[in-house]
Amino acid sequence: MHSRAARVLVVGATGELGTHAVYGLLTRGFRPAVAGRDTARLDALAARTGCPAFTIDAYDLDGCAEVAPRAAAVLGGLDGVLVAVGVPAFGTADSIPDAVAEHLMTVNALCPMAVLRGAVPVVRDGGFLAAITGAIVETPLTGTADYAAAKSALSCWLGVVSREVRRRDVHVIDARLPHMATGFASRAIAGSPPRLPPAADPAAEMAALLDRLLGHLSPGRQDTPTR
Repeated sequence: MHSRAARVLVVGATGELGTHAVYGLLTRGFRPAVAGRDTARLDALAARTGCPAFTIDAYDLDGCAEVAPRAAAVLGGLDGVLVAVGVPAFGTADSIPDAVAEHLMTVNALCPMAVLRGAVPVVRDGGFLAAITGAIVETPLTGTADYAAAKSALSCWLGVVSREVRRRDVHVIDARLPHMATGFASRAIAGSPPRLPPAADPAAEMAALLDRLLGHLSPGRQDTPTR
């Protein structure tokens, strides 16, 4: 065991789930780095937590791919990456404009893929790569075709990558979290949400996910958190 705390990059750190992840990691004694699009909110989060911060844009895929290597350079290595970015839109397939469909695919699939693609060479053996896809992958609702397609594309990609990095004991986690009380659906870029199931507690769901992720850090390689 080493004395330094494990280092985890949280992408989408200024959203509600990402913020829960950052504070959850800090509470557990780990060392997060944070990344996101909103510079003002990112700077404020970094000021409150002391975490190194990196600005990314979902449409700059090269920049997305560079954020994990940048974080690893600042932290002195990287033990895990959690991607918590996403945007919804609702409506029947024939009502969704092509520009909205493109945006959904870029933010929900291509951006997370680019981040994790860049992370593959730098995350340590025995570490983890994770992205939040959501229950929409398993039970897509009417009126969510394009949103569900983007999340499903990411889910498929994660499944293949998990086999590619297995020899390094890197765990790839497709986090299919339930609908949560974050106001996410109300921020849709198009349309109104269909009838949704009861909303789960985001703090509790993220705490459970963090326990799962940190539990994947391989025994004998996991660093002891500093308290």
